[in-house]
Amino acid sequence: MSVIVAGAALLGFLAGPYVRALASGFSPAEEEARRAYQEEQRAYRAEARAAFRGAVRQGRWPGWPPWAEAGVAAACAFAAWRFAGSADLAAWLYAAVAGCALAMIDWRTRRLPDAITLPSYPIVAVLLALAGHLPGGLLGGLALAGAYGVLWFARPDALGFGDVKLAGLAGMLMGSLGLEAWVTGALAGQFLGALYAMALLFTRRATAKTQFPLGPFILLGAVAAALR
Repeated sequence: MSVIVAGAALLGFLAGPYVRALASGFSPAEEEARRAYQEEQRAYRAEARAAFRGAVRQGRWPGWPPWAEAGVAAACAFAAWRFAGSADLAAWLYAAVAGCALAMIDWRTRRLPDAITLPSYPIVAVLLALAGHLPGGLLGGLALAGAYGVLWFARPDALGFGDVKLAGLAGMLMGSLGLEAWVTGALAGQFLGALYAMALLFTRRATAKTQFPLGPFILLGAVAAALR
């Protein structure tokens, strides 16, 4: 197992520069919000194309300090440690790389771009189907996306629709592990997000109306589910 974990960590470290470059290609939501809807959508598509092209050109060498590379390496190593010898490994390795990119983008820009989230649905679905866990994954994805959709409908100012789409993706991974893992991950994501919000309020770095990136905490919920 140690060889598999080390190999996955190396793979993650090599993918890290591309993840870093891809994440840096997306701009904050505030800049995009000034545009009309159609122009905004065109801008999003052009931005995504530019971000992926930039990742290919600039992601050949690690940056300094190599925090992004270390993060992707750690995520891949965790996936290999947890699912070594399991058919689920491919789905979780993909999720480790894509999840790190989404977490970095959300933390920096308060956005979860469809250019990464939406294509990840069929990719994860195929990988889970090959592992024989697609039915549970689909149910988990629908359930978690539905729960976050209700929260978004109730308070659209506190929760972005990108979080709903990411929740569906994380729910697929969590649901593939069973009901107990799904419940653990769903509650952990909410708990960690609430804990971070309370820390911001306690340190007076935010108010009750301040928005913060929820995506990383949804993804941490998936990690908690994998540990179940």
